[in-house]
Amino acid sequence: MTDTPARLLTLLSLLQTPREWPGSELAERLRVSARTIRRDIDRLRELGYPVEATLGAEGGYRLVAGAAMPPLLLDDEETVAIAVGLRAGAGHAIEGIEEASVRALAKLEHVLPGRLRHRVSALQSATVAVTRGDGPSVAPRTLTAIASAVAGSERLRFAYLARDGAASRRLVEPYRLVSTGSRWYLVAYDMERGDWRTFRVDRMSEPCATGARFAGRDMPMEAVEFVRRGLGLHGGGTYEVDVWFGCAAADLPGWLRASEPGPGSGPEAGPGPRPRPRPEDGAGAGAGSGDGYGVRVRFETADAPEWLAARLALVGVPFRVRGPEVVVAAVRGLGARLAEAVAP
Repeated sequence: MTDTPARLLTLLSLLQTPREWPGSELAERLRVSARTIRRDIDRLRELGYPVEATLGAEGGYRLVAGAAMPPLLLDDEETVAIAVGLRAGAGHAIEGIEEASVRALAKLEHVLPGRLRHRVSALQSATVAVTRGDGPSVAPRTLTAIASAVAGSERLRFAYLARDGAASRRLVEPYRLVSTGSRWYLVAYDMERGDWRTFRVDRMSEPCATGARFAGRDMPMEAVEFVRRGLGLHGGGTYEVDVWFGCAAADLPGWLRASEPGPGSGPEAGPGPRPRPRPEDGAGAGAGSGDGYGVRVRFETADAPEWLAARLALVGVPFRVRGPEVVVAAVRGLGARLAEAVAP
């Protein structure tokens, strides 16, 4: 291999596997001398790659953790596996890594060779992922198209289906993608309406970057706060929920621990109440906490009460809904239906 840049890339790819490479084996694989391997190792070090050498009759080299993440060199199979995994994760708003997943997927698909793009699409269409089911799934291609338009400051066209079923075509200046943990939202400046808008991504289709660049506008507030207020004004209304759980705050699932901060929201520190179950509560509306401690959580949600009741039941610990009454009624109803399902 006489092409030095190509040889360095191949050498770096080999060193990124978790093993130690004898110099003689590297020389044989790259069809060069051991002296050339030593020079190439020095070049990689000069470029900032932390290559560690070991002494001995053979000597060996391996890439160790450094101060920064080096560019990864992946073979075809590894690239397909990562692309499929990112597509599956990004489409379901996985908590904690939502935006990073979409950014990484957008970068990967931008440079994905055509032969691999076909393999990724074929594999994904032939498989079904088991996910949390907390919200509607989103086509990864839709997310990456939007993310690319956001990153490139390009105006975006798409078809949109409103909550009442009305269909429209939109031209926007995309600002941010925001995940609530169960849904994706796009915050954008709507060109036709001359104002900022929030769009549910699962209701968007046929996103297409126009190629027209735009200068950034000043948002009236942070994108996350804009989405929260939009849910209250245009998403059917949000409401505050007050629930006691018979466990420590650290044992709660992420969607409860990550409740929006603010007055009266999020897990409270310290011991929780010790309510006794009352017969009129119905199955599932409350559970005895015994003499243990618990945690009280107050948060805002736009979920349907019946859906929230099921999510609370799946937490898997004793709980009691303090309010609002619509959620209490939904939990009572769920408990009654579950009790009837197992009645003799």
